[in-house]
Amino acid sequence: MAGRTVQFPSNGGTTDAYLSTPAAGKGPGVIVIQEWWGLVGHIKNVADRFAAEGFAALAPDLFHGKTADEPDEAGKLFMALNVGQAEKDLRGAIDALKPHSSTQKIGVVGFCMGGQLALFAATLNASVGACVNFYGVHPHVKPDYSKLAGPVLGLFAEKDQFVTPQVARDVDAAIKKAGKSSEVHIYPNVDHAFFNDERAGIYDKAAADDAWRRTLAFFRQHLT
Repeated sequence: MAGRTVQFPSNGGTTDAYLSTPAAGKGPGVIVIQEWWGLVGHIKNVADRFAAEGFAALAPDLFHGKTADEPDEAGKLFMALNVGQAEKDLRGAIDALKPHSSTQKIGVVGFCMGGQLALFAATLNASVGACVNFYGVHPHVKPDYSKLAGPVLGLFAEKDQFVTPQVARDVDAAIKKAGKSSEVHIYPNVDHAFFNDERAGIYDKAAADDAWRRTLAFFRQHLT
């Protein structure tokens, strides 16, 4: 791993995060938000990939040290998420990333649970200039799209049983109805978590590569 573990203040305490910065020291800032597995190696690797592309990336540990290897365990952590605490953690993460960012506006990107939390963070922080939502889902997280401060890119999977194509289209429509900018891509013949290269049998390289290309271009366009 090219990055390092850091701590930032949050809600009177501290929260751990993984910080990866580019060779130049600073770059456009991006918050990377975990799946229901926790802050695992895959998410840290995504942060490192951003750094290699010139971004400064921070991945906060929203489960505060807990990770899961099995879906049942991950599901319990997912449902036990304290949304109020997560809101404070994300706000603290954005503040912690700003000194490393070369842009005033920060990007947020999340996967599965993190995708919904990315949308949530983007509605709560005027500093967020762009949001990328990879197949986001969480029943307790209800973003108010009218408060988005920047555009949203949604990346979804045709075979997803958690976030179906219809759900993806509904999110897109709701964002646009709120008067905000939304762009959605639904990848054919792939499933939920197609971007996670540690999920054998689910990872789809062609779709993941295209989604990564779109994500980088979106942030480069909108973070200033």
